[in-house]
Amino acid sequence: MAEVDDLIRRLAQDAGPVRRLRPPLTRAVFWLLGVAVLSFVIVLAFADAGLFLSRAADTYLLIDLIATLMTGIAAIVAAFHLSLPDRSAGWALLPLPPLTLWVATSGYSCWRHWLVYGPDGWSLGESVDCFRMILGVSIPLGIGLFFVLRRARPLAPVPVAALGGLGIAAIAAVLLQFFHPFDVTFLDLGVHVVAFGLVVLGSAASSRFLKAA
Repeated sequence: MAEVDDLIRRLAQDAGPVRRLRPPLTRAVFWLLGVAVLSFVIVLAFADAGLFLSRAADTYLLIDLIATLMTGIAAIVAAFHLSLPDRSAGWALLPLPPLTLWVATSGYSCWRHWLVYGPDGWSLGESVDCFRMILGVSIPLGIGLFFVLRRARPLAPVPVAALGGLGIAAIAAVLLQFFHPFDVTFLDLGVHVVAFGLVVLGSAASSRFLKAA
């Protein structure tokens, strides 16, 4: 009992004021807005807006794009919530509906492409460039996201990091669509999934940087 009293006394004497974090949704929105501004500048400077708008006129492809974006937003919001110890693990399910829609619409687009082009529907297309871009965009986004999430010192960093990885990979995939033809083959989709998996696994493996001190 004396040790506990001594600990309480030392904490009362030495502990400094703690700045309370803003609500997780607020922090997520600010981070997403920063990424949106940066992405807008990149797209405005380098993307072919005319080509993007002409391809986005396809309803199924537009749904695919929206589903990918919503997956990224939902995963980021879930990561910010789960970084706090009092939040339900159910937040991890938030990106599941848009992720399911993204996989379904992408699969349908691949099937439609295969019906039109036959054996060429299984070609690798521009997958190597897509793979590089998803990874290349995800790395700096991941560093920025981890820097912000680390302030919460999550007690369970692995799911937080994995959800963050899913979010940044989805955002990278959205940005990719401004520089890449929408029509994808089954092999293209497979390469995209592999890139997503590597980003998520890499983020989970780096979760030690989020651990509570």
